[in-house]
Amino acid sequence: MQLLNSSFSLIPLEIRKDKKHYIVEDKTSGEFYEMPEVCVIAIELMSKGITLGEIENQIKGKYPLEEVDMLDFAEQLLELQLVAEIDGVKVEICKKENQSLGYLWISPQFGKFFFNKTALLIYIILFFVNVSFFVTNPSLFPNFKDLFIFDYMFLNIPIWMFLSFVLVLVHEFGHVLAMRAYNLPTRLEIGHRLFFVVLETDMSLVWKLPSKNRNVLYLAGLCFDTVILFIALTCLFLFSNASGIYLSILHVIVLDTFIRMVYQCCIYMKTDLYYLFENVSGSYNLMENAQQQINSFVPFVKSAAQEEVIFAEEKRTVLLYTIFYFIGIGFTLYLFVCYYIPQLLFALKKIMPGFFQGTATLPFWDAVIFTLQLLIGLLLLLYSWRKKYLQMQM
Repeated sequence: MQLLNSSFSLIPLEIRKDKKHYIVEDKTSGEFYEMPEVCVIAIELMSKGITLGEIENQIKGKYPLEEVDMLDFAEQLLELQLVAEIDGVKVEICKKENQSLGYLWISPQFGKFFFNKTALLIYIILFFVNVSFFVTNPSLFPNFKDLFIFDYMFLNIPIWMFLSFVLVLVHEFGHVLAMRAYNLPTRLEIGHRLFFVVLETDMSLVWKLPSKNRNVLYLAGLCFDTVILFIALTCLFLFSNASGIYLSILHVIVLDTFIRMVYQCCIYMKTDLYYLFENVSGSYNLMENAQQQINSFVPFVKSAAQEEVIFAEEKRTVLLYTIFYFIGIGFTLYLFVCYYIPQLLFALKKIMPGFFQGTATLPFWDAVIFTLQLLIGLLLLLYSWRKKYLQMQM
């Protein structure tokens, strides 16, 4: 109780109004926290040197229906290492590393060339043009066999990996350019989704922007995917009589881009569309709240000790997200049933006979090299999982 008579001095913070609450930025570490209005008022009163007890009385007088506990809030601020001094005595703070971000050499003007009102309208038009391509020309719709350009599997994997890597870079550079359009630094990292290694753009600084501006950053990758898909489909349509290898490569591009765009709809994972959904709704713990909602229907999973609070105003949003959560699982099953599993079975069917032929034969080495390629992909995935696990432990 003695702490209620103490005054707190906080480290440099920047506070911005968001849709429902406020975003508080730790200027030292670059970390962001979502806080309700009463917390922001408490922080502002702390900056004036008012004691915790006086702050609690003032807030209770202004918000009589709110449950105000300044001791609990002070402990949270200490845990977050946002307190610089208590009654003039410095608080020891473990220095948080403010990870350096880059791509500052890309001018904001260049980013704005790709992300302005006119460009966004073009991306929307191209999206519907792509849909019309598939509807009017069903032969352009990707097939799982489009992945296999050559009869030998070990040749297909490097070409697919190269094309996929280039296409993923294009997708991620959409995010990078969108970040630079708002003069924000960023970087590329290796991550994973389910069993797949992916590149990820660090978009942690999007919280510096107003909510409406963040939507463009989340959709930027899909905008570039739309352009790539349009170019590939147009080339397939106009040059249908071109050489086989040229058409095969275009089909791989269509297949890879189509799968990536469908994958973004799997918002039970934190895909670009998940963050868009979060941002539009203004609810920033949707996945956790939805999982809690789902677990509440499973008696042996539900734990009162672990149960979190879902605010009344967020219940509809969480329910809507839960519906999309299961739709996303449906999209994942669709990708596995129609593409991933058939591709794996087709490849295994092609290489298995090779193991039973002599070591001097090309089919044998095709089987061996293809197997090694799969193992390398698995090792990259394990590295990604390990990296994410270590980050969670920090």
